[in-house]
Amino acid sequence: MTDQPFHIHHGDRASRWLVTCDHATNRVPDCVGGGSLGIAPTDMGRHIAYDVGAAGLTRHLADRLGAPAILTDFSRLVIDPNRGEDDPTLVMKLYDGTVIPTNRHVDAAEVERRLNAFHRPYHDALAGLAARQVDTVICAIHSFTPRLVGRADRPWHVGILYSHLDTRLALPLLDLLRREAGIVVGENEPYGGHLEGDSIDRHALRPGRPNVLIELRHDLIAAEDGQIAWADRLAPILEAALAAANL
Repeated sequence: MTDQPFHIHHGDRASRWLVTCDHATNRVPDCVGGGSLGIAPTDMGRHIAYDVGAAGLTRHLADRLGAPAILTDFSRLVIDPNRGEDDPTLVMKLYDGTVIPTNRHVDAAEVERRLNAFHRPYHDALAGLAARQVDTVICAIHSFTPRLVGRADRPWHVGILYSHLDTRLALPLLDLLRREAGIVVGENEPYGGHLEGDSIDRHALRPGRPNVLIELRHDLIAAEDGQIAWADRLAPILEAALAAANL
């Protein structure tokens, strides 16, 4: 297997911030079903395959913070790096109303192969980056759809997700964002903030690192100008939240 399952953006930077992007791309490596999962290109362009706009925002935000970043280079439909190895949604067979044909008959051996080829190398690299500083702070970047099939519209522009096990950075960040004009902020929206075995649990909660997960509504960051604007907006607020938390 020659496919590189992740990219590191300026890994030599010395900032205590580490920006991560678990769902950066919709790429299906050639070693998985011949490079296709059997679904239409239009579906591969949807949120089911990756977090639209998140990769660009991650790079721009890392640049503003002077921080390294790590981004996956495989679709979440190949295997989801933001799930524990025993999570039943690790390899999705049906997602937001779309059947994933190549995944329908995936067995334990194929899951193990994908873990070794993609999931584990990404997490090993993330762990290595996080361990380079004694006081690493992890900022995970994701994006969400304005609406899921059959569900109500999502009004938030940005959501701040956090676990009840560590609120140190998230609560000051929420306070500062709520003072910003013209944005709707969700607290543990549109998803809950604690998931055992996910990337934050593995690389932040268990080692005791300050952390926050930021969800941007993807229509706001689908184009680069939106990614740049949100990076410019978020970077100083993140720095101020870290200072307020006295971490």
